[in-house]
Amino acid sequence: MTAVRDRAGVAGDVASLRAQLERVQGRRLDAPVLPVHPALAPLLPGGGLRPGAAYSLSRSTSLLLALMAQPSQSGSWCAAVGMPRLGAEAAERLGVDLSRLVLIPEPGARWLAVTATVAEVLPVVAVRPTGRAPDAEISRLAARLRDRGAVLLVQGPWPQAEAVLDVDAQEWSGVGRGHGYLSGREVTVTASSRRWPRPRHSRLMLPDGAGAISAVAEPRLSAVPVEARWSPDSALEVRAVS
Repeated sequence: MTAVRDRAGVAGDVASLRAQLERVQGRRLDAPVLPVHPALAPLLPGGGLRPGAAYSLSRSTSLLLALMAQPSQSGSWCAAVGMPRLGAEAAERLGVDLSRLVLIPEPGARWLAVTATVAEVLPVVAVRPTGRAPDAEISRLAARLRDRGAVLLVQGPWPQAEAVLDVDAQEWSGVGRGHGYLSGREVTVTASSRRWPRPRHSRLMLPDGAGAISAVAEPRLSAVPVEARWSPDSALEVRAVS
């Protein structure tokens, strides 16, 4: 009977701690997330983009567009602030629905105010900061994201990010001996989050030969036929059969 009461007490403590954490963060830890490409899902807490959260990304436009693709296809409007060189053709090839994409290429010095205003009405907002924002304004934006349930994708460092995604170890394919066309780029995407004890890594084609995103298949060990022979004067001998 005492053990039952102890278990009930522990469960109550966990529920209380969870409720306090959710109040501080302003969102449920098990709340639905915006979907992302299956190749990116294992790199994000909850398997998708959490409404009310901010994500810090490297300056990889391909990674940014890949994260925006599935939400736009699922009906969520997206915006890109401060990215004058973002190409519509590249966005479409990576899966972004251009009919749900708003571009604000030159927000000027008030980029943070523009981002906060857009987050009032659109569920996914990407921004490339042009300077450091005051902590107080960042806190106000974070509160607005939680209130509206918007997702913020930042190309650069961002405090209290839900996850930090970086791209490295790039390998281009398609070029022969001094000629040919680039047909794909293989990269390693590393994701760090305060929800995980260790960073996660994934090898992706970003883009692949079709201009989209795909996971790189893990190499398989092929079975090699062998033959074994035993001799009383020697150890067991194993050799591959050609």
